Amino acid sequence: MNFPAYIAKRYLRSKSSQNAVNIINFITFLVIVIGSAALFIVLSGFAGLKTFSLSFTNTFDPDLKATPAFGKSYTLIAAQEEDLAKIEGIASFSKELEERVYLNHQKKSHIAYIKGVDENYIRTTGVDSTMYIGQWGIDAQQAVAGIEIANLLGMAVQDYRSPMLILAPKPGTGSLRPQSFGDQLYNQLSVVLSGVYAIEENLDKKYVITALPLVQALLEKDSTQVSGVNFKLMPEADEEAIRNQIYEVLGDVVLVQDRRQLNSTLYRMLNTENVATYLIFTLVLIIALFNVVGAIIMMILDKQQNSKTLYSLGTTLKELRRIYFLQGVMVTSFGGLIGVVVASLLIWSQIAFGWLMITPSLAYPVEFRPINVFIVLATIVVLGVIAAKIASSRVNRKMLA
Repeated sequence: MNFPAYIAKRYLRSKSSQNAVNIINFITFLVIVIGSAALFIVLSGFAGLKTFSLSFTNTFDPDLKATPAFGKSYTLIAAQEEDLAKIEGIASFSKELEERVYLNHQKKSHIAYIKGVDENYIRTTGVDSTMYIGQWGIDAQQAVAGIEIANLLGMAVQDYRSPMLILAPKPGTGSLRPQSFGDQLYNQLSVVLSGVYAIEENLDKKYVITALPLVQALLEKDSTQVSGVNFKLMPEADEEAIRNQIYEVLGDVVLVQDRRQLNSTLYRMLNTENVATYLIFTLVLIIALFNVVGAIIMMILDKQQNSKTLYSLGTTLKELRRIYFLQGVMVTSFGGLIGVVVASLLIWSQIAFGWLMITPSLAYPVEFRPINVFIVLATIVVLGVIAAKIASSRVNRKMLA
């Protein structure tokens, strides 16, 4: 057996004759356990919050979406639709056309987007599963709106006596002169809410969804004009291959994006918060591991006579330093491992029983990820190596003289 490792293990298990040294060692070990457990719990909590936040957009956004590379819309002819339907791996696809509009209801107004969709939209996205009041329905001058829009405008479901008025600027060129449009600058559309969806605040106040032909007529577009095509992929589909085939059908007039690209700002924000939190807790661990340096130095002073004896018996100065270095690494590694185990049990209990609640019906979201186990253990080991290296360097010839 490696001699420094053998002695380090003996020192790790043995108690000091000085009670103060034993207390310091215990506190140091406890700090490492608590620090590693806290870091793992925070990373698991942020992983759960990230999944929870993205679940809102995942119900609204498709797997892939073909948006205009330039302008607001592009032409999708029947032949192209047939070619898209032949692509293997696409479960369904849906056309849409959206534009910013002015909403008015009983002297209350709001600026939002109107989205016209076809009958395949609910098969391509999961928006119908987010209905809060009423039901999904976009036929016969009906529409679905977010709960924030319904609250702002004071709208009720199936209120045929008080429909919502949607105003969209008429297309044209040049200055906006009433004479150019027959004294009308806006096209109008009256709709009745069939249902209200609730996803998250930004989406809830952004969209009014109705039938595609109604929006095409409102915006004076023909039946081939769309602002996007949504694609739902089969579970085992090759996303990159399907993306290339979509480009072959639609050409370079479109930009095919996945959920991450459609919500790049949200993903970037969540990742930045995760990294910032990790760095903050790592700083806390760095401060806490100063205790490891102090504990190892106390151990060196406590075992000074033993070190002199080993040195007299032929142990080199390098081997003596390695003994205390390995002892420090073992303490931090073992403490980090116990902390991760304790934190894992807490995370699994939260997943199973939901003992920590955000609301009476919603447990705080957490997620167990093996990568977080690796991150925490790697962080603890690296910091432990640095701390042990600093402390073990205190062993010198002057101390052994």
